Amino acid sequence: MQKILILGAYGQIARLVLPRLLAETQDQVTLYLKNSQRLTNPAPDRVRIIEGDVNDFATLNQAMVGQDIVYANLGGKFEPMAGNIVKAMTENQVTRLIYVTGLGLYHEVPGEFGRWVEETVTKPVMDDTRRAAALIENTTLNYTIIRAAYMDDQPEIDYELTEKGTPFKGTVVSRKSVADFIMTVLKQPTQYEFASVGISKPGTDGDRPMY
Repeated sequence: MQKILILGAYGQIARLVLPRLLAETQDQVTLYLKNSQRLTNPAPDRVRIIEGDVNDFATLNQAMVGQDIVYANLGGKFEPMAGNIVKAMTENQVTRLIYVTGLGLYHEVPGEFGRWVEETVTKPVMDDTRRAAALIENTTLNYTIIRAAYMDDQPEIDYELTEKGTPFKGTVVSRKSVADFIMTVLKQPTQYEFASVGISKPGTDGDRPMY
């Protein structure tokens, strides 16, 4: 049994992961989110809910006590949040991190689609995202960074992975697929250690997201 802290627990992917954790593991789960009233506790014997902002270090640091794995699924300004996560994990000797972000961290998206991503997301947002990822990668934390393609709500699990240093494949991926990959790592944390992994649906290459 592991103790898992989910940051950004009201996120769509996190809400796909939680029921699978409860059904497929015996893990204890802490849900961390800004507005706790958004969630009803599905299993009070195994799930704890904490209302807090990742930018609030004191609350985050308390939530980190005794955890084994942190799964972060966040939105907003990423660099300060990544800094707080790293600091809280380090202070509490929590080493395993699963961190979900988007494609393009390393300018790895080829061709016209790569140019479109940079233009659409905008340079300030991409730079912030890259700084956050670099901050994580330059620590001793055992991280898995998940670089997701544009996400949709298709009811399918169908994805391929690309390693850091190789061109990103595809343009879209279902949230259910991302949740499935997260479950793979949560259930076997020794997989994809110290890795940055791109995830997309096979056969969706193109100049724009192929929804």
